[in-house]
Amino acid sequence: MELDGGLPQLDSELAGLRARRDALRQTASLRGARLRATLEAALAELDAAIELLGKAEAEVGDSRQGAPPAAWHAERRLLRALFADAPVPLFQLGRDGTVRRANRSAGDALGMPSGYATGKPFTAFLNHTSRAAVETHLATVIRTGRPGQVRGEMLTSGGAAECELTVAPARLGEDEDQLIVAVGGPPVAAGPDEAASGHADPALVAAMTRRVDVVTRMTRLLLGSATGSEHVLVQECARLLAPELAEWVIVDMVRGQALRRQLVTGPQDQGSAALAGVAAGRDPEPGSIPFLVSDADGGQLVAHVADAAILGDGPGGVPLLMLLDATSLVSVPIADGGHRYGVLTLARRGSRGPFGLADLGLLEELGAQLALAIRAGRMLQRHTQVTDALRSALLPSELPSIPGVEVAAAHLTATESPEVGGDFYDVYQTPDGPGVILGEACGRGEGVAAASAVARHAARLLGRSEADPAAVLAGVNEVLLDEELAGRFVTACAARLRWRGPSLQVQLAGAGHPGPVLAVRDGHASQLPGGGLPLGVFPAAELGTASHDLSTGDVLVFVTDGVADCRGPDGNYFDDRLTGEIAAMAGQPAGQIVARLQQLALEFCGGEVRDDMTMLAFRVGEPPPRER
Repeated sequence: MELDGGLPQLDSELAGLRARRDALRQTASLRGARLRATLEAALAELDAAIELLGKAEAEVGDSRQGAPPAAWHAERRLLRALFADAPVPLFQLGRDGTVRRANRSAGDALGMPSGYATGKPFTAFLNHTSRAAVETHLATVIRTGRPGQVRGEMLTSGGAAECELTVAPARLGEDEDQLIVAVGGPPVAAGPDEAASGHADPALVAAMTRRVDVVTRMTRLLLGSATGSEHVLVQECARLLAPELAEWVIVDMVRGQALRRQLVTGPQDQGSAALAGVAAGRDPEPGSIPFLVSDADGGQLVAHVADAAILGDGPGGVPLLMLLDATSLVSVPIADGGHRYGVLTLARRGSRGPFGLADLGLLEELGAQLALAIRAGRMLQRHTQVTDALRSALLPSELPSIPGVEVAAAHLTATESPEVGGDFYDVYQTPDGPGVILGEACGRGEGVAAASAVARHAARLLGRSEADPAAVLAGVNEVLLDEELAGRFVTACAARLRWRGPSLQVQLAGAGHPGPVLAVRDGHASQLPGGGLPLGVFPAAELGTASHDLSTGDVLVFVTDGVADCRGPDGNYFDDRLTGEIAAMAGQPAGQIVARLQQLALEFCGGEVRDDMTMLAFRVGEPPPRER
């Protein structure tokens, strides 16, 4: 196959290749077609395409600065669609026999779109007389891990037809076995060399199966990595690829403005481990394939390496490629289209055979998936840092002590949303005894947290010069209005505690928030009125106020809406039993009360916390000596 004519000759050869591909596809659809011969011819054409495009890359590499011709990309996409375009019906099954995907030929055989089979038992497409035997054979292949063949009757668009099923296992872990099933037509009488005509080639099925294995396991790994270390993620990806696709996997990551070597993994023997350490200590050099790919739009395939310096030099000036005894390379960017994170390079020894275009296409997809996982991990890390900072601005890390009063708090974050909520509380000092505030802003997210943080810190600051909780809330209302927090409003309940002889006087002020529950030491409990309107809505704060005297053993419990509005499986609200549960705990230490209340709320909602839950409890003890 000569390419001396340049690109016009290449276009002519590709046109002929496409024509022969179409003819093979048409032949495979004919009744009585010898599918094995058709498959072998198709593979021969694919091999020719690889050879043609490999030579074309070398021919035009200098003039195009290493960029492959557009035709190469077109044929590479054809190879990546090998499963979908194979001229025999192919099914991918789960270990329970359910169809995960089917190719176009399978859909044509069934007379349905290929997606029709997805989610249905494979045996549903077999005649009843074949189902039991095929089910047994599928189970046997899963159990033994060895491919095999079984005859059966498939319910095709033309009726029940005898076929030969070639079944190969796809190992995805101890409990994740899958199968590739290829459906061959009825055997055709022929000579010894063609006795298997109409049967799917087990080697082809095994190759496809390995690729499905790699993609599926990589996807599972990336999906499970959202909260893990980026370094561990990259390391696990490299370890997955090394035994499956290549002897050596090299990962280079962008650090600052430079490409730095992250890791090198290879065969698991002592000599290879030492070589991996040597390679890992060498950052990519300008002109090396990882360096070039980091600035390119796509990956590069060098099926047969002629330039030993393509990976840079090792110790003593010996090319790193020679130290690794590699003869074939493929290198792809770790990029998501908007940002480049690094380069993934795989190297094979000569004993394994060269990389092909299908390997390049597969690795480009895996590089893109890895990039998406890295981006998601970094975004989650930044979001977590922001969330932690916002939460620390809403919830004090430690509550101050109050003479003669036990104080305890508990907070539960909503399980259905990773965003920070609007609950806040604080205990601060006023000119005439401790001040308390608990409340929340409506909604979730950074804007809500900002409104809550403004309210909490404004109350703390105003409380330094103002003891009256109503005056503190009125000042908070003014601050919220001045800040113009995108219409956010805040509900809150504030209190001032001070000893008056043997009693603890609690002066309350409410702004649209439920009042606290008061449980006296004899076991009786009631919810005190809250009243008032939310803060940040009207210029003049409309507040509810009240005053109560508490005795030794009495308990005052403040909660946010997440506790009261917690719903059980029957649709009932925890608010209906809140007062009774607190009454049953009258006299207990404050820490035990909030811990038990938290446990009861979780049990009530079955662990599904739809809104943040915050609880703040005060248990009155003996008056301090100076207050007697």
